[in-house]
Amino acid sequence: MADGDAPHARLISSIHDIERADWDACAGAGNPFVSHAFFRCLEEAGTTTADTGWMPYHLVLHAGGDETAPPIAVMPMFLKSHSYGEYVFDHGWADAFERAGGQYYPKLQVSVPFTPVTGPRLLIRQGAQAESGPMLLAAAESATKQLQVSSCHITFMEEAEAQVAADAGWLIRTDQQFHWHNADYADFDAFLAALSSRKRKQIRKERRTAVEPGISFEHVTGDAITEAHWDAFFDFYIDTGSRKWGQPYLNREFFSRVGEAMADRILLIFAMREGQPIAGALNFIGADTLYGRYWGCVEDHPCLHFETCYYQAIDYAIAHGLKRVEAGAQGPHKLARGYEPVKTLSAHYIANPGFRDAIDRYLRQERQGVEHDIEWMAEHTPFKKG
Repeated sequence: MADGDAPHARLISSIHDIERADWDACAGAGNPFVSHAFFRCLEEAGTTTADTGWMPYHLVLHAGGDETAPPIAVMPMFLKSHSYGEYVFDHGWADAFERAGGQYYPKLQVSVPFTPVTGPRLLIRQGAQAESGPMLLAAAESATKQLQVSSCHITFMEEAEAQVAADAGWLIRTDQQFHWHNADYADFDAFLAALSSRKRKQIRKERRTAVEPGISFEHVTGDAITEAHWDAFFDFYIDTGSRKWGQPYLNREFFSRVGEAMADRILLIFAMREGQPIAGALNFIGADTLYGRYWGCVEDHPCLHFETCYYQAIDYAIAHGLKRVEAGAQGPHKLARGYEPVKTLSAHYIANPGFRDAIDRYLRQERQGVEHDIEWMAEHTPFKKG
């Protein structure tokens, strides 16, 4: 590439500083969480601001050094003053660096806030030059130095992107989640037929148990979603968030905004008893994946969580020809319910050379442990052997 063609990178402090069409031309339509609309809803609801420790610092790359030209690539990036809401835990790194006299925060975080979903993080316009990925990474490194922060972290990135980052010298970290894969099942019974007899019976028993108190299930999407639905779901969300995190990350306004902006990409699953919602799960619909995000309840019934979050999601994915269900972070209990272990990837640029070397050594050992765990669990899925 000639010097005159060198790209121009800029940082923007609001998603409103870039046109929706330009951002989405880079993000594509497959993953709802990297859309302009999703980031706009987070920001307008006040969940991603300097006050919450999620200050937008999105990277925008223009070809030919011309800032007026349409961007060829973007990167959803935030200046973070803490490590909450990320689901790739680096609190130990922060503690070690600060005990050694360094200042870990603020740091740069390339991610979808509060959402442990794998998806594109190097958002490149179709037809842009192949070097756009490395150029985005180089721009992120420059921003780390320019802002004099300790590090830049890209979490839940796609495998091809992680390889680009590894080639650029970033440190790669692995973890695991549990995803359900659709083997072109005709219906839920066809999925059950692929399982061992014991696991098949267990799931059928759990599904019967979930509905025994007179519970039925309702799927709501698109224009059918009302503010009353969001009121009910927010009560569920607050209950779960208060018990798990102490303070939920999202506010009521966010759900209204995302419901208005992205209704066709949202599926609400409600458990109903005597005509009233008693539990609910929020899902986002991707091009080939159903993403389970949040759940909660106001009544506690056996197996209600499994049915609302896992089995109802599988029913929907089969009926709509989706290839996967991603049911969020953690949860080895998902293994017995047909969700298989999947590796997740993140990349880390550490500015301090000595600290980088220490983290590199740690990650080498951690990756071996993760690989071993995934191999072991893959051998213990409920599917028939052979």
